Amino acid sequence: MTESPVAPAGPMTPVVFPQNRTCPYDPAPGYDPVRATGRPLNRVEIFDGTEVWMVTGLAEARALLADQRLSSARERPDFPVFAKRLVGVERRRVELLGVDDPEHNAQRRKLIPGFTLKRTAGLRPAIQATVDRLLDDMVAQGSNSADLVSAFALPVPSIVICALLGVPYEDHDFFEEASRRLLRGPGREDVEAARDALDAYLNALVDRKQASEPGLPAGLLDDMIGVFDDREELVNLALILLLAGHETTANMIALGTYTLLEHPDQLARFRDADPAGVSRAVEELLRFLSIADGMSRLATEDIEIAGETIRAGEAVIFSTSLINRDPDVYASPDALDLTRTDRHLAFGFGIHQCLGQNLARAEMEIALPALFRRLPNLRLGVPADEIPCKPGDTIQGLAELPVAW
Repeated sequence: MTESPVAPAGPMTPVVFPQNRTCPYDPAPGYDPVRATGRPLNRVEIFDGTEVWMVTGLAEARALLADQRLSSARERPDFPVFAKRLVGVERRRVELLGVDDPEHNAQRRKLIPGFTLKRTAGLRPAIQATVDRLLDDMVAQGSNSADLVSAFALPVPSIVICALLGVPYEDHDFFEEASRRLLRGPGREDVEAARDALDAYLNALVDRKQASEPGLPAGLLDDMIGVFDDREELVNLALILLLAGHETTANMIALGTYTLLEHPDQLARFRDADPAGVSRAVEELLRFLSIADGMSRLATEDIEIAGETIRAGEAVIFSTSLINRDPDVYASPDALDLTRTDRHLAFGFGIHQCLGQNLARAEMEIALPALFRRLPNLRLGVPADEIPCKPGDTIQGLAELPVAW
């Protein structure tokens, strides 16, 4: 675990964004010069040498994410692309996440009923049953070891989002692999092919549902077919929900497990926690891990903030991993403290705050306690330093997590 860096005496050498983590739960050490400045906004470079603003202060992030002068529309020609392999798909339309109001608001209002606290509460028994069944399967295979990602962390949210959307779970191998290639490549061709394959799959699924094909599960996608007239908009929204609905939570379950195992004092506290304590612990893991690093925006007008001027046409990135360790907000920000009650920006802020956050919280609040309760001797199956992090230009996490019990 790193400590907050001390400010350097001289000028800061240009820092490149994004960079890879070396510890799965700590920010990339290459960002230390940015942290050391003590400033909430700094200039950094992206892969092609373009300078952009990096926001690391919590107050400034909240103010800017609520500012309508920052656009999320990825179709704008100057909208930032932070990885070369994403150049081919970043200019494609991204519904919900990549549109501004009033269009964004119109889309969100139609989707909100599927993700309310009441709707999520109704899903909790099914989530618990899924978690228990997967743990039963892990124990029943008899080897007392497994890859936690493929055996548990990924199937839990995949099964849940398929049930919620009405997507056949028997197709999960396809869309999980296509999602992996879309998010991590490795090359531009992989990314473009994966996006095309997912578009084709969802278009075909919509056709099957509209034809009332027998045996297809019903869900939110059926409701969406009734309220979204534009086919491209419908398919793009379904893609966002399917992708975000399993990829992010899978990373949080696996990386949360790894982090607790590497912090035995906090794990002991977690094992003894009541439901309110589990909820606090999940919030602290969300802050500490900050797996969705690098939200991006484009300034459409000049913005004065924190003594700096963001000019119209300049790109802004929000480094969630640093914002959620802002030393002006968090005591001992680099320490995992499951009793902490500070708020965080792991789900973003403003109009684009994560629509599925209630569902993600529910899955973590059910999956993590059940895992450690069912497998009290759970431990890493290999040395911690042999478990690699995912690259810094995608959702942070672990590609695999060997465990034993």
